[in-house]
Amino acid sequence: MSLSSEYLERIRRDATARIGDVAALTQRICSVAAPTGAERQRAEFVAELWRERGYTPEIDAIGNVYVRRGQRSTLPVVMLLTHIDTVFPAETPLRIRRDGNRLYGPGISDNSVSVAGVMTALEMLDAYGLETELDLVVVDNVGEEGLGDLRGARAAVERYREQLAAVLVVDGSLGTVVNAAVGSKRWQITVTGPGGHSFGSFGMPSAIHGLGRIIAGLSTMQVPTEPRTTFNVGMIEGGTSINTIAPRATALLDLRSTDVLALKQLEEQARAIIMQQAGAGLRTTITQLGDRPAGRLPETDPLVQLALQTLRWLGIEPHCAVSSTDANIPISLNIPAVCVGITHGEKAHTVDEFMYISSIGQGLAQVVRLLLEICAQAASRLR
Repeated sequence: MSLSSEYLERIRRDATARIGDVAALTQRICSVAAPTGAERQRAEFVAELWRERGYTPEIDAIGNVYVRRGQRSTLPVVMLLTHIDTVFPAETPLRIRRDGNRLYGPGISDNSVSVAGVMTALEMLDAYGLETELDLVVVDNVGEEGLGDLRGARAAVERYREQLAAVLVVDGSLGTVVNAAVGSKRWQITVTGPGGHSFGSFGMPSAIHGLGRIIAGLSTMQVPTEPRTTFNVGMIEGGTSINTIAPRATALLDLRSTDVLALKQLEEQARAIIMQQAGAGLRTTITQLGDRPAGRLPETDPLVQLALQTLRWLGIEPHCAVSSTDANIPISLNIPAVCVGITHGEKAHTVDEFMYISSIGQGLAQVVRLLLEICAQAASRLR
């Protein structure tokens, strides 16, 4: 599809006119709690919003909301992924307020505005009467944050895997094109022992001491700076009282890399330390809590170049980035995918999170144009 300069200008103008609509819709979405693993209430709310717009949504067994635009059942599809879960517990007060150009609320930019932006982008296409050259499948998905382990994106991609021409993830910051996926392994390390009284059983091995030796060993691991590879022990628990030799202790370990091989080597290094350094009389186990695949779509790929060019059309100097997003799943399967943002935000993952309202118009115009041109780009490969 070749869009004239007049049509492109209309998209920009109409997107700017809808800034208030997107902001209002964002507030409505953000006001419904959606902690990772308990997103059902928001999923049902988002499904109702789609019904109000004339679509027929489907909620699958894990809580993903699916909407299809188009009737070409025999052709490939372009998928849009926007996650609906947040990092905040269900009891977190959802105080949403506007202060000038800022809209505040827990999860307002991550990722309520993206859900609202995609919904509004389809409204614009409907208003124009424009059919994309391939069908669009929108998935408002669960399980992107924390230990959700991208389960919503996994399920969506697996469901449409044989039909996927490309995937557009909407999440993050306007001006960034995420084309490289940070892979991660997340483990729970558990050390167990006989326990005992700190005085009467002195000399018996302590699970806490053993875990300490493991953590000290992990801290000495050598990792490359390129490809960027990291590790972190984020939480430790254990013991029963100050005067008890701990019978059990646990730690949560996060291993990350942008490179599949580097992550595998780090995993092997960490596993050897964990299984060998607790000490005599103690038992160590590793439980995998998360496994996000790494991968990269080259900057020269036509989809990446299209995303960069679209931002330049808006007067934004873009940059490619590495991140852990729903795009990890399609990228790891060699399905063309990028992640882009609707607007700019700050203080993500805190109750003071906010986003800037004025740049929504640019982000919305970006998504509308990308939907049209990604479909056209993918369709041309079929001819």
